[in-house]
Amino acid sequence: MNNTHTTAQGLLIRASHLDKLGIHLIRLGVAIIFIWIGALKFVPYEADSITPFVANNPVMSLFYAHPEQYKEHLTHEGQLDPVKREWQAENHTYRFSNGLGTVEILIGLLVLSYMFSRRLGMVGSVLAFLTPLVTLSFLITTPEAWVQNLGDAEFGFPYLSGGGRLVLKDVLMLAGAVVMIADSARQLLEERTVPAATRLQNV
Repeated sequence: MNNTHTTAQGLLIRASHLDKLGIHLIRLGVAIIFIWIGALKFVPYEADSITPFVANNPVMSLFYAHPEQYKEHLTHEGQLDPVKREWQAENHTYRFSNGLGTVEILIGLLVLSYMFSRRLGMVGSVLAFLTPLVTLSFLITTPEAWVQNLGDAEFGFPYLSGGGRLVLKDVLMLAGAVVMIADSARQLLEERTVPAATRLQNV
């Protein structure tokens, strides 16, 4: 019994020291998400899939030529429809998606930059916090975020569609970004404290 208690105690002590590793893993995970999904924004199927979110957003829709026509030109992932693909090109869907992808990749790289620049790491952390705020707003602006009324009893709020469920997961991204911001702030404060202490020693 004592051995079991001792083993459990040892495991708990080791687990209590995992917070620093956890912060590094959060940064790595957030960076991977931004860089990978950002790179996919240069692929037509991904650009097509975000059309409902962009077309219904009051600000992002300004980058589309014909946002009000998006429903007639939606395709499924893996489906090639030359006519709809041409419309997406004329709608500036791919141009906007490429720009968005570039921004997302940049945010991912900034998040990783904490390894050599704490200030750039802080910038990346703040941007990683702001991005999911925009994404979560899609739950309000995008009808396709909820199950549509196609005859079944369950539709609308609180029944999230596949796209809506993906958007909701950004709550975790938001929480992770808060942890990164706090860690970056702590590191920046330590940078200022150490030189100040050094100057006092030299007086």
